[in-house]
Formats: sequence, structure tokens, C-alpha cells
Amino acid sequence: MLLLFGIGVTAGLRTMTAPAVVAWAAHLGWINLSGSPLVFMGSVWAVALFTIGALVEYILDQRPSAHARTDPGPLTARIVTALLTGSCLAVAEGASTEVRALIVGALIAAVGALAGAFGGYQARVRLVRRLRVPDAVIAIPEDLFAIGLGLLCCFQIPHFRIAMAAVLAHVQSRALL
Repeated sequence: MLLLFGIGVTAGLRTMTAPAVVAWAAHLGWINLSGSPLVFMGSVWAVALFTIGALVEYILDQRPSAHARTDPGPLTARIVTALLTGSCLAVAEGASTEVRALIVGALIAAVGALAGAFGGYQARVRLVRRLRVPDAVIAIPEDLFAIGLGLLCCFQIPHFRIAMAAVLAHVQSRALL
């Protein structure tokens, strides 16, 4: 459940980061969405669409004219992407046969999106004011935090954890040589 909340927080911080990370995770085989209606998230098209969307969002977020993430439109978009990505992680955790578990997973992610949107907004505004720095000084680390949190949520899915263990074992064996 914590992973579902975390991917929701990621969506709350950056609308397109959560689906971009989940699309990449599905595409690379870190999470398994096969046999579910969400299998499209692993397609090249989904990876391209959500990655471009995330990059555009990072750029537009730096503009003074950017809408607050807590405004109705941006907040709704964050909730929608949290519902999508929460469903994907619920499927990856084995909830694909239980509709109730899928819905609960999506709703937990939506609550995470609300926490991420409002908490992230307050943290960013307060840090900019308190540190007396330009907004970008806080926004860029916030982008990196959102990416890291999304990756961490996907990292905890068993298939990716096993893959990373194999990579780390390989790196350690090379270090010993």
C-alpha cells in the first residue's frame, strides 16, 4: 500500500512523472502488466508520450505563468495519472484478478496525489520564501525527488528488485576482481 501511496505522491508533485516512470518500468520488464488492460503502458508509444509529457512539464513548470498544481485543472490531472499508475502498480503486485484490489490501489494512489500536490505546493512556496531563492532552485530538486520517488516505488516491485539484485551482484563481482 505504501508503494501505491508513493506513486500517487509522485503524480501529485509532477503530473506526468508518475506515468513516465511506470511506462518505462513496464517497458523494461521491471513490472509485469501482461494479461491486464494496462499492458499498453509498456508500449513504445506510452513510453514516448509520457516521457515527452514529463519533459515538457519540467520546462513549463519553470515559467511564472504556470498554474498552481492545486488549481482544479492541474489537480484533476494529477489525480487521473495517480489512478492510472496506482492501478498499474496494483496489477504488478498481483491484484490483476481482483477488481476490488485494483480499485483500492487506484484510490490509495489518488489520496497520495492529493498529499503530494498540496504538501509539495506548501513545501515549495515556504522554501522559496524562507531561503529567498528563485523558484527554480527549489523546483529542480523537486523534479529530481519526484523521479526518484517514482523509481523507488517501481524498484520495490518484486521483478525489478530481483533484476537490481542481479545487477548489484554483477557489479560486486567485478569490484572483487
